[in-house]
Amino acid sequence: MEEPQLIAPLPERGAIVRAAAGIGLYAMAFGASFGAISIGSGLTVGQTMVLSLVMFTGASQFAFVGVAASGGSPFAAVPAAMLLGVRNAFYGVPISEILHPRGLPRLWTAHFVIDETTAMAITQSTPRARRYAFWATGLILFSLWQLGSLAGALVGRAVNPSDIGLDAAAPAVFLALLWPMLRRPEARWVALGGAVLALALVPIAPPGVPVLASAIVALLSGLLPTREAPEINDVEIDDRDPI
Repeated sequence: MEEPQLIAPLPERGAIVRAAAGIGLYAMAFGASFGAISIGSGLTVGQTMVLSLVMFTGASQFAFVGVAASGGSPFAAVPAAMLLGVRNAFYGVPISEILHPRGLPRLWTAHFVIDETTAMAITQSTPRARRYAFWATGLILFSLWQLGSLAGALVGRAVNPSDIGLDAAAPAVFLALLWPMLRRPEARWVALGGAVLALALVPIAPPGVPVLASAIVALLSGLLPTREAPEINDVEIDDRDPI
C-alpha cells in the first residue's frame, strides 16, 4: 500500500502572511476613514457596511459617498463608482491564469481581485505561492476592511461630522487617491480637462452628473493616437532614474 504523499510546507508562507497583515492594517485604517466619511455623507451604518461587503474596493466606495455627500442620487453615484472599478477587470487577466477558477467560484474569486491581491500574487516566484498570496491577502484585507469600516461608521455616528471636517473629507481622500496618477503629462491634461468640464456643468446639471460627464474627457483621450517612444539609441539613459 502506497503511503500518501505529504505536501511540503510553503517556504514563502511566513513572508506572505506578514506582508498581507501589514497591508491589512493599512486597509483597516483606510476602511475606518471610509466608514466615518460615509456616515458624514448621510449614509447609515447598515448602508455603509453593505457597501464595504458588496463593493470592497476603496476608490469606488469613496467615489460613491463623494457623490452622495454632494447631494447626488444613487443613479449618479453608482456609475461614478463603477468607472473606478473597471480597472479590476483588467487585473482578472493575470489572476485567471494563476487560479484558473471555473463555474460559480469565478464570482467569489472576482470579488477579491483588487490592487493589493493582484500585486501580491503576481510578484511571487512559484504558482503555489501566487495562489496562496492571492487568497491570504484577499481574506486578511477583506476581514480587516470590514472591521475598519464598522469602527469608522460607529465613530462617525457618535460625533457631528461637520465639527471634525468629515463633510470635506470625501473629496480630499479621493484627490489623494488620484494624485499618484498625475505623474505623466497626459494624465495631468486629462485631469485638467475633466475638471474644467465638471466645473462648467456644476451650475446647470444635477449633483453627480458633472462627475460622470468629466469621464468623457478620459474616454476621448483614450481614443487619441499615442506618441511612439523614441528609439533606444537616440536617447541617453540616466541610471539614477527608477524604471
